[in-house]
Amino acid sequence: MTTIHPPSLEPADIEIKAKHRKLWASGDYPAVADLIAPLGRRLVHALDIRSGEKLLDVAAGDGNVAVPAARAGAHVVAGDLTPELLRVGESRHPDLGITWRTADAEDLPFENDDFDVATSCVGVMFAPHHQKCADELVRIVHPGGRIGLINWTPTGFIGELFGVMKPYAPPPPPVAQPGPLWGTEDHVRSLFGGRVTDHEFTTATVEIAFATGAAFRESFKAHYGPTIVTFCNIADDPARVAELDALAEKYITDGRMEWEYLQAVLTVA
Repeated sequence: MTTIHPPSLEPADIEIKAKHRKLWASGDYPAVADLIAPLGRRLVHALDIRSGEKLLDVAAGDGNVAVPAARAGAHVVAGDLTPELLRVGESRHPDLGITWRTADAEDLPFENDDFDVATSCVGVMFAPHHQKCADELVRIVHPGGRIGLINWTPTGFIGELFGVMKPYAPPPPPVAQPGPLWGTEDHVRSLFGGRVTDHEFTTATVEIAFATGAAFRESFKAHYGPTIVTFCNIADDPARVAELDALAEKYITDGRMEWEYLQAVLTVA
């Protein structure tokens, strides 16, 4: 079958993707992924992954969804723009039979209708062109197959965090859409349109252990690419640091935080 790819990348897009690779390779994203490990298991359960199914985890990182899917018996390909993250996943889970492959969510190197299931857990939301990602997810899953997504909502903690950080972070490229839009049902519906059916949307939270706002700050300024540069920019401004601490404190109760996300399970028409 002929593979349909988007047009060749423009120079500006090549630059964006190079910056994204560098961003996600900075710090220690697998340490952050370990905090939200329950999300991958939840998505695998919601999709009712069955033994023998062929699954592509898009923007997989070090395997948040890929690993539990493989343990459920699926034949898994984990794709990510950042090969450093894939190498971590492969080194951690060498015996699960997962294929770890460098892949751009906006231009996936796979045939049409090649997979039974495609997933992405807080992954595709960070690609700049949302429609290209949705188009590729539909393209590589055969009719009757499923697409499962988990994305941070704009109204939850991570969505608010990005809003507070925005004035102190490097400006996004003009073509980039805000990632938390993927955490809204209307936006997801608009991206996929009539190409998917049986929409199942669930808004829920994942519990994260942080005793104080300062503890969250110290962890994320060391580990999480999107916040590393921001914290460097405000390190000499105690008022700005306090603002971020206060946001985290707002979400902490008895040493725990609740991070809100939208889960979408869709069937390809």
